[in-house]
Amino acid sequence: MTRFHGVHHKMARSLTVFMLSALAVGSLHAALFEDDEARRAILDLRQRVEQTNKNLSEENAQLRRSLLDLQSQIESLRGDVSQSRGAHENLARDVSEIQQRQKDVAAGVDERLRKFEPVKVSVDGREFLAEPAEKRDYEAAMDIFRKGDFVAAQTALVQFLQRNGKSGYAPSALFWLGNAQYASKDCKSAVVNFRSLISLAREHVHVPEAMLTIANCQVESKETKAARKTLEELVATFPTTDAANAAKDRLSRMK
Repeated sequence: MTRFHGVHHKMARSLTVFMLSALAVGSLHAALFEDDEARRAILDLRQRVEQTNKNLSEENAQLRRSLLDLQSQIESLRGDVSQSRGAHENLARDVSEIQQRQKDVAAGVDERLRKFEPVKVSVDGREFLAEPAEKRDYEAAMDIFRKGDFVAAQTALVQFLQRNGKSGYAPSALFWLGNAQYASKDCKSAVVNFRSLISLAREHVHVPEAMLTIANCQVESKETKAARKTLEELVATFPTTDAANAAKDRLSRMK
């Protein structure tokens, strides 16, 4: 009995050991299985991380290329803006230069036009408009007369009257032409021009003097009767003038 119990006890212990071993093996197998799952999970996670890193790397590279393109575009735009600004400045400068040239041209045109525009002059108490050219020519002829070159003065005054017969200067030009001819002892021509003055401008300031010189020419030509008539007309028409006083004196000496 005791022996049976000993065998039974050994068997029970062996069974217990077997069962513990089986449990240990099962636990080990389960642990190994769990390690494989964890390893696969880790590998999978690592692959995912690597893929994510790869994707991020590609995205970063793409973003970097995009940034480089954007920077290139910005630089290009800056260049365009700078070029546009430079072109605008050049255009503004060109416009300014053109405007200045226009002003200069306009000023030049105005200046040239003024050279041809009539100017207001006053000669022998008479005011009128005269072309710059006729004013210049008349003054040039009178400069010759004042120098005492009566022959040259006649030529200049005749040419002036040929060009400007209806000029406001004409009465004065006729008077001084007559005087130049009288000084050159050409009484006949002098009388013609003095009479032209009287016919053209009866109220001219030099008409009394012209009439007195006509009378002198008539006296020199022995035309006493005609001279007396001219002097009497002078006194009657312009009684308060110096020429009229001189005419009265001559009339008294002609009696």
